[in-house]
Amino acid sequence: PPPLPPPSAMLASRGPALCTALRRAAPGGLAAFHSSARRCRGARVAVVLSGCGVYDGTEIHEASAVLVHLSRGGAEVQMYAPDVPQMHVIDHSKGQPAEAESRNVLVESARIARGKIASLAKLTTADHDAVIFPGGFGAAKNLSTFAVDGKDCKVNREVERVLKDFHKAGKPIGLCCISPVLAAKVLSGAEVTVGHEEEEGGKWPYAGTAGAIKELGAKHCVKEVTISFPGAVFSLTPFYEAHVDTKNKVVTTPAFMCETALHHIFDGIGAMVKNVLKLTGK
Repeated sequence: PPPLPPPSAMLASRGPALCTALRRAAPGGLAAFHSSARRCRGARVAVVLSGCGVYDGTEIHEASAVLVHLSRGGAEVQMYAPDVPQMHVIDHSKGQPAEAESRNVLVESARIARGKIASLAKLTTADHDAVIFPGGFGAAKNLSTFAVDGKDCKVNREVERVLKDFHKAGKPIGLCCISPVLAAKVLSGAEVTVGHEEEEGGKWPYAGTAGAIKELGAKHCVKEVTISFPGAVFSLTPFYEAHVDTKNKVVTTPAFMCETALHHIFDGIGAMVKNVLKLTGK
């Protein structure tokens, strides 16, 4: 058979016809194909961070999972953090306090946000359709005093304001891991999950949090990170759980409250994000 012409020659020979077809498909011109994603505006979601590092700030894997799933969902994201000192600094290589150090929650959170972050004081419901709080001990140490005071904790005043404002505006609130305690404290009667209520041999090491949530006046709903189907004849895709409080528009998932594989945590957070975006109606 005769040799094929080079790609450049093939494009040149088909160029006029191809351009005509593309223009008919996109009346706005060829540029429409490149700008369509920008024209289709997604939900505007605020993500509230609490530092950088699981033991004294935001759980980095959870924050990353939230951001990836929001990106896939077409959301416009802005990150925030309170401009306050951390409760303390933990040396993550030792799991012990670094007594001589002090750090700022906003400055540390900027590491995760790649510098694109604002003070939580600037977060308003007028600018966003939803708000999400990743987990990590920072939620219990820097966004509240739950790590020290349990059911008698106080919540950072800006965090409390944001939760109440979004709730009043009927806009969804997503939380994962330990951060549902914030909603339990601030939003009376809210339904949340932090997973199971018993440790079950270490699978749920923070199960005692569920009891504190009940003492705060919230309803705790037992949920899995993932539901598999052992012994199934056919291979089935695992089902990832998030609890949706439709009345209060609060969506929660256990995440690292459970000792399980990282990809399960990632996809469980995906279920939370998906439900938050669904509740925005965007």
